[in-house]
Order: sequence, then C-alpha cells, then structure tokens
Amino acid sequence: MRILKNLMNFFFFAVVVALVLFFLVPQVEKELPQGVFYKKDVPLPTNLHPTVEKRKEQLVEKVREAGINIVITEGHRSVQRQDKLYEQGRSSEGQVVTYARGGESYHNYGLAIDFALENEGGRIIWDTEYDGNGNGRSDWLEIAEAAKGLGFEWGGDWENFKDYPHLQMDFGLSIRELKRGKRPKVDEYADEE
Repeated sequence: MRILKNLMNFFFFAVVVALVLFFLVPQVEKELPQGVFYKKDVPLPTNLHPTVEKRKEQLVEKVREAGINIVITEGHRSVQRQDKLYEQGRSSEGQVVTYARGGESYHNYGLAIDFALENEGGRIIWDTEYDGNGNGRSDWLEIAEAAKGLGFEWGGDWENFKDYPHLQMDFGLSIRELKRGKRPKVDEYADEE
C-alpha cells in the first residue's frame, strides 16, 4: 500500500512538473545567424507591416505637398542584410551605421523605414540642415515632425545613438518580445487617419 501511495505521489509530481515546464518555458525555437532565436511557429515578416506601409505613404505625400523631396531608402530588412550592415565599420570597410545585429532591428520585423532627401540636382543626400523648399526650416526636421505626427518614433530623438534617417513603429513591443514571436496585430491603428 505504501509503495502504491509513493508511486501515485511521484506520478502527480511528474505531471505537475511537466505542465509547469510546458506552459512556462518558451516553445523554442529555430536558430538563425548570430545566435538569434525565433519561435519556430511565428515566421519573420518579409514586408513592412501594413500600418507602417500606410503611414509611410502618408508621410511621403504630406512632405511632398510641403515641397520636400523625400526618398525612402530602406524598409523591411532581412536578418542577413542587417548582419552585413552591422559588419560595416567593424569587419568590413565604411562607417558604423548600426548597432543592431540581425534580429535586433525593427527593420527585421517590418516596423521601420529609413529616409533621405533628394536635392535639386537629383542627388540623394543625408544633410540634416538642407532647406530645399526654402521655408527657412530644415527639411529633415520637417520630415521628422510630420512622421511623429503619424505615429512614428524618430531615431534622432534617441539618447545614446542618434539615428537621424530612422523611423519606426514598435506598437509597444520590444525587440526581445518580437524575437520571442510576438507580433502587432495587422489591423492595429488601421482606421486612424
């Protein structure tokens, strides 16, 4: 009788431990470059989030109406492209342009865009003081202001690393949450104008 009672206690304990492990430990995970892990049943996006796409188009239209020639230089970015950009200024030539490895950028989740300006001669420039529309204000800062009005966060407002061409919408999600498989809803903010 005592052996049966011990077996039942052991079985109950094993079931409880199994349930705790199943519900509390993340369902892991497929490894990608640089040791970045992703929940296997939540694929990485391959395009901009629909809300980010819509806001990007609204931004371009709004600043063009103000006489500013904006160029969207990048949107969604693959993990491999992010790693290549991360290597720039480190293991390859050029200036450091990012501190985010693959999987650590909002670009990798379709939640960020980068922009530049096109000057009167048709050249793409990253001059934050350029006033192409001649209104006495920096076109760059006018774009940042318009973007923030559409719900973007501007990298130029960051404390540590100023990323002036960068705009993102994080939908309240951290990179860690995105890496663990959380995604913003597709219809989130979709009806706002």
